[in-house]
Amino acid sequence: MNLYEESYQAAKELIEIAKLEPQDILVVGCSTSEVSGSKIGSASKPELAEDVFQGIWTAAKEAGVYLAAQCCEHLNRGLIIEKELARDRRLDIVNVVPQPKAGGSFATMAYKHFSQPVAVEHIKAEAGMDIGDTLIGMHLKDVAVPVRLSVKSIGEAHLVCARTRAKFIGGSRAHYDETLG
Repeated sequence: MNLYEESYQAAKELIEIAKLEPQDILVVGCSTSEVSGSKIGSASKPELAEDVFQGIWTAAKEAGVYLAAQCCEHLNRGLIIEKELARDRRLDIVNVVPQPKAGGSFATMAYKHFSQPVAVEHIKAEAGMDIGDTLIGMHLKDVAVPVRLSVKSIGEAHLVCARTRAKFIGGSRAHYDETLG
């Protein structure tokens, strides 16, 4: 399987398992250094990012899901999203344009391909993909649940995925809506 196919399959599977609905958010952090078998942050590869991004973006578009591309630590793990999403969720836009060595190749591809890309510092996504141990947890809703996929890696990069669920509150006498869990 090639990088496009691995990425597409993983994103499609996660979207289905997480039961994402149109306009939900899928956050993705991706180290192309790790995808190529190198140490995170050491060998950014735009050509690999293109394939990984296109696979995930295709699955997200098919499902009507927004994609949020996490930047690397040099940009404080900010996110590249569509301006429409920033408006819809009333997110504060910040001014930065990611580059392969300052933001990461994956975020750079998102900025290149989105119709109206903007950067934001924070988001609360319904699901996430962490390709190469990039630490996306800060961008998920409060209760994250691990998701095991048939795809275990993208290239040489370890793949960890999560969905989120509503919080259970109220204690032992509370009753819960099972469709939200």
